Amino acid sequence: MINPKIEQYAEAHTTPESAVLQSLVRETHLKTLAPRMLSGHLQGRFLSLIAKLMQPRRVLEIGTFTGYSALCLTEGVADGGVLYALEGNDELKHIIEKYIEKSGYQDKIKLLIGNALEIIPTLDEFFDLVFIDAGKRDYPQYWDLVVEKTRSGGLILADNVLWSGKIVEEKKNLDTQILDSFNKKVLTDDRVECLLLPLRDGLMMALKK
Repeated sequence: MINPKIEQYAEAHTTPESAVLQSLVRETHLKTLAPRMLSGHLQGRFLSLIAKLMQPRRVLEIGTFTGYSALCLTEGVADGGVLYALEGNDELKHIIEKYIEKSGYQDKIKLLIGNALEIIPTLDEFFDLVFIDAGKRDYPQYWDLVVEKTRSGGLILADNVLWSGKIVEEKKNLDTQILDSFNKKVLTDDRVECLLLPLRDGLMMALKK
């Protein structure tokens, strides 16, 4: 993917993350087996900037891990707005709740633990912004569930769509095949206009028409 030196330079010339986010990064590395699942500094600031530009009132995050990306997105949520953070691993609940409290966003983040495919249909909302970053094999199903729940002019983001560069290899494993199919699905969906951004591990951006 991106040249590590270029990534370091980009991070060095990007607004620093908050002390709360820095603390969350440290704790995630100490207490989880896959800390690389964090969005990280560069992508986190991107998510924050997008949210600040949009000032959404309703945000859906599918897969929050330890909550880093949720906190970044919530920096731009409008007053009176809410971010629904969905997470399938209940063992992460205590870390997520701890940092929601540290951030002061208790009134803006609703944490929902469980199967996103079951939870999303129960949400009676139209979303301004959606961030998909959960099980890759379910990406096509997530898309089908959220695209009609996204308002016209809303934005759907999907992370990891380049899958460590495997997406362009001739021989693809199942996860890579599904992500490739997902990218093609978004591209050919006439309800959206899309841009695949080679940020970090690949970020699909889709604007609802």
